Amino acid sequence: MTVKTVMCFGDSLTWGWVPADQTAPTTRFPRDVRWPGVLAATLGDDVAVVEEGLSARTTNVDDPTDPRLNGAAHLPIALASHLPLDLVILMLGTNDTKAYFHRTPFDIATGMSVLAAQVLGSAGGVGTVYPAPKVLVVAPPPLAAMPDPWFQMTFEGGQPKSARLADAYQALCAYMKIPFFDAGSVISTDGSDGVHFTEENNRDLGTALADEVRRLLL
Repeated sequence: MTVKTVMCFGDSLTWGWVPADQTAPTTRFPRDVRWPGVLAATLGDDVAVVEEGLSARTTNVDDPTDPRLNGAAHLPIALASHLPLDLVILMLGTNDTKAYFHRTPFDIATGMSVLAAQVLGSAGGVGTVYPAPKVLVVAPPPLAAMPDPWFQMTFEGGQPKSARLADAYQALCAYMKIPFFDAGSVISTDGSDGVHFTEENNRDLGTALADEVRRLLL
């Protein structure tokens, strides 16, 4: 049996951040609860799922609070590390809506285009002959109301931007001729902090994405 490999590259929504009343610090959902784990269980033993989630990760912008968070700076390393890959799922953009980035939905979609191009241009890795994997761009669901004052300031103006990401990403993917999925079509952001997923959100997203992955891996 030939096992297909899928890498999920994202932020805290992929890492499995547990929404907490005090916002942070928090813990991580167990592997089988996180949406990549649900995806793996739904797809079965003939598909291996690699998790590459990092809380607060952006598409391609440097965060002034932490130098580790630029997704475009890390994705080429992750791709080379995990080749051979058959598919890479990219779900980022929520953190790009933070107030101090001053990014528009178009800016954020442009950042996503950089990541998608990195995946499509990753053939060979480091000293190997593996082809580049396919890519699936996923728009995260819009932000919800945030009870925490610091989150409110951090994401000031972010909710309307997040609500426009699906349209921006869909336009980008049509232009690049790559697959697109709107997570907001199957879930909303139901975590108590207004940013993160509940167990049910994780389950519903992982199950829905399994159908998309099966189609792409045929």
